Amino acid sequence: MKNVLTVLLASSISISAAYATKIKGKVLDGQTGEAIVGATVFLEQSGLSTKTQLDGSFEFKGLSAGTDKVHIRHVAYTELIKEIEIKKENTPHFTFQLTSSEQTLMEVTVKGKRNGGDDDPSARRLEKNASQIMNVVSARAIEISPDITVANVVQRVSGVSIERNSNGEGQYAILRGMDKRYNTTLVNGVKVPSPDNKYRYVPLDLFPSDMLERLEIYKSLTPNMEADAIGGVVNMVMKSAPSKLLFQANLATGYSQRYFNRDFGSFSTNGVSSKSPYELHGKNYNATSADFDKGTLDYTYKKPSPDLIGNLTIGNRYLDDKLGVILGASYQNLHRGSRSIFYKSSVVDINPNAVITEQSDRQYDEQQQRLGLHNKIDYRINPNHRLSFYQMYVNLNNLQLRDAVNTIYNGQYDPSIGKSELTYVTRSRKTQQQIYTGNLQGDHHFLDNRLNFRWSGVLSSARNELPQNTTISLDGVEENFERRRTSLVNKSPVTYRWERNTDEDRAGYWDLAYKVPMAENKLEISTGGLYRDKQRSSFYNNYNLSPISDEAKYKYGVDFQKYTDLQLTVSNATGAVANALTYDADEKTTAVYGMFNYENDKLQMIGGIRMEHTNQGYKLLFPAGEKRPEGSQIYTEWLPSLTIKYHLDKKQQLHAAYYRALNRPGFYEIVPSSVVNEEFMERGNPDLKHALADNFDLRYELFPEASSQFLVGMFYKKIKNPIEYTFQPDEVRRQDVYYTPGNFGTAKNFGLEVDYIKYIQKFGVKANYTYTHSRITTTKMTRKTNEVTQDPDPIFLDQTRPLYGQAAHIANLSLLYKDANRGWEGQLAGSYTGSRINTVSQFLNNDLWQKGFIQLDASVEKKFRAGWAIFAKANNILNTPMELYVKGTNPENDKIMEKLVQGGNTLIRKDLYGQNYILGLRYNLNK
Repeated sequence: MKNVLTVLLASSISISAAYATKIKGKVLDGQTGEAIVGATVFLEQSGLSTKTQLDGSFEFKGLSAGTDKVHIRHVAYTELIKEIEIKKENTPHFTFQLTSSEQTLMEVTVKGKRNGGDDDPSARRLEKNASQIMNVVSARAIEISPDITVANVVQRVSGVSIERNSNGEGQYAILRGMDKRYNTTLVNGVKVPSPDNKYRYVPLDLFPSDMLERLEIYKSLTPNMEADAIGGVVNMVMKSAPSKLLFQANLATGYSQRYFNRDFGSFSTNGVSSKSPYELHGKNYNATSADFDKGTLDYTYKKPSPDLIGNLTIGNRYLDDKLGVILGASYQNLHRGSRSIFYKSSVVDINPNAVITEQSDRQYDEQQQRLGLHNKIDYRINPNHRLSFYQMYVNLNNLQLRDAVNTIYNGQYDPSIGKSELTYVTRSRKTQQQIYTGNLQGDHHFLDNRLNFRWSGVLSSARNELPQNTTISLDGVEENFERRRTSLVNKSPVTYRWERNTDEDRAGYWDLAYKVPMAENKLEISTGGLYRDKQRSSFYNNYNLSPISDEAKYKYGVDFQKYTDLQLTVSNATGAVANALTYDADEKTTAVYGMFNYENDKLQMIGGIRMEHTNQGYKLLFPAGEKRPEGSQIYTEWLPSLTIKYHLDKKQQLHAAYYRALNRPGFYEIVPSSVVNEEFMERGNPDLKHALADNFDLRYELFPEASSQFLVGMFYKKIKNPIEYTFQPDEVRRQDVYYTPGNFGTAKNFGLEVDYIKYIQKFGVKANYTYTHSRITTTKMTRKTNEVTQDPDPIFLDQTRPLYGQAAHIANLSLLYKDANRGWEGQLAGSYTGSRINTVSQFLNNDLWQKGFIQLDASVEKKFRAGWAIFAKANNILNTPMELYVKGTNPENDKIMEKLVQGGNTLIRKDLYGQNYILGLRYNLNK
């Protein structure tokens, strides 16, 4: 028996030893050395298979010693079959290099979409090879992220923070602490106009993120790029025709947690005309209440339907691969909202700190309908000549209902017994923004490919409409802690506004480049330029409606039950069109550049100069006594730049850049008349100058593996005549204060950026941090007691502060997981934005600051066979509030009996948005 046990134990040990062997390895691109993710590794003898992880690695356990054949397959590469030897004494490590399955088409080598920046390795390669200092977000990174609009995607990039709209969604990008006005938005490298009714910057929430092949953030410029980008450039590269059949589709639904326990407010716009009575019937027409559709006063409150999100993309090549076509459509129907507590304040005496005068408790409900359409057709005439035509249309239709209850802190206010005077204000607003761009391009090569001529003809338009923006106001009271409406307010209880503006751009671009024949090094000399004719039309009209007789107070619940029952008369029957938002404007831009590009094994230098000539003018259509109802600004700027990239070795390099850039005023900003907004008066400045900036960059770049990187850099900006908005008193009527743009000497902005990406088997981390420090000096007002009269006299002092919108600290951290074998992929993404100035006050030490905040989002995807996948996204998991505060406090605010003071700061506004969830199905066919 003992011998039998000995034999069995020995056999067991030998068998375990035979199958205890394991092997590890990596699969790389044979040309670039990049790790290949998702390649299938199959062992012929054992019958085992696995997929490579995020770093291209794979592992097999429990193998027997001996020889085996490994098969490695990937859709973009030629299959590799190789015999390997498995040894039991140690763990063998193998490295396999795959060859790209390139196709030679018409003597032009076309590689698969791997090189288009649609996956992480391609995005890292674009960053490494780029002439400019830039960051790239791939289509795949966008697809698996928690974000569904470009505005939210861009916040993941180092040095970028976003400005959010009233429902908490991202809207504008702030690059390196430079306000949105200092940045340029491009589509496929071509500037698009803005639908904004006042400014140049483009709202990035118009663009569904699933339309993109990649997102590029340029942080330095070369002479062949448009120069109005002091902060940087956001370039959306849209999907283009693939080398093989592409079919992508997704369908998703979702819900906002905000509406789990409350209803969604809405109204009807079916009968609303896009034109005001003035436009429909002429300037002499006297409008009546019958001219205004009552649907905007017919409010309904119920649970919203589930959100709907869909995308479809189809592309292929035809006619022996000469013709490429891609079509894409994206649709989103979302319900979002927020609660905002806003405290109005004023500085009324020698105490420099603001006194709270009123509270506004606002509930926002918004239905967003976002549509994106695009198509591209390219045709290869022959290996040297190619034509392409691209079209894009995006449309954002936003229906917003805002209910506000305002508590007035006057002599009637007594919170101890629940007594106060109230005002109920409800606003129903429809906003429609749209952008169209059409771009015909040609790319031609001559002289054995040494001479290259490229040209583009671009027609773009942007439109913004707010038809019958309706506001109704009622008085109310709080008694014994119970609130109720009483009657319509005395003056203009109902207002209707029509606003509309259009931008029409016609532009032509040309670039001519010549490669100088050289034995070893490379030298390219190029020139080019553009001409753009921009025409803007802006229209504004408003009507005020009042009770038919002065005695009629229209008591709520007595004289009317619903707002649609009201019988009102129009106080200003012909409307009010004499407004700063009613004007025509034009801008003609001419640019020419000269540039050289020198390159050898170690060094690349790109330099040159760009000239931009601007002729910008405006004309008020209904002047109301302004000194300059017409005006223009004409100027020419010469803008040099130099970029140097030095390769320390194949994986690391130094990148340095200098460029001069400008920032033009918006059309509305130089119009000299005023606009009365809900909370302040606003006025343009015809003497506003354009800003100029000298920009310096230095960055160390390490790309140890295909999808990994370590970037650390410094930047410095010196801005002459920076443009910022401040509150300024009128020169004659000092009691009238306007929010107006101005130039303020010279500002400085510098900082540090760190960007890190690393993958280890199934796990990955993306992290970045940016420190930014800026300084600008503006004049502020304070008050001092007059020793003779004992009255508070105003005095003016200079105060140095950060630039508007600049946060000292910005950070992103994303934890990634990918199991290629089981098809799971997930991401937990956190973003931190430090405190920053939200509004610049006219008073000393009373700027409105936004509190630093953390936003946490998550996403997960499960892939199945045949291209199917399910995914889920969750946004604002922590329900982080947006809070605005003033540094300092005033004892007068103690009577409010609310927790407004914390850490010596006074709360001015707090917004809560709630969490949002999405669940969807995706299909991807890429033969």
